[in-house]
Amino acid sequence: MGVRPPADNSDEPDVIEFGIAALDARLSDVDIEYPATAREVRDAAGHIAVPFDASGHSMTVAEALEETTATEFDNEQELLNDLHPIFERKREATRNSILSQLRALVPF
Repeated sequence: MGVRPPADNSDEPDVIEFGIAALDARLSDVDIEYPATAREVRDAAGHIAVPFDASGHSMTVAEALEETTATEFDNEQELLNDLHPIFERKREATRNSILSQLRALVPF
């Protein structure tokens, strides 16, 4: 997923990536040979923090892997597909929190 940030004249990126889009971008910098076990993915990319919402809340790949039942991934797309629901649940849980709802009421 991605969201355009507020328009201004800064040198910020045009799109803020989060969730699977952010994970996909970060995995391109990691050398993982597929098929790979969850342990191999954790060893190679577990330390990588991935934002799961536009506010910047994040979780590591290792934390996401702990919440999946998959033990092996035949390719990167399978890894992304298995982790997608985990990032979505986290995003939904954060969006529904009391603090997030209060922030949505503030006009700035």
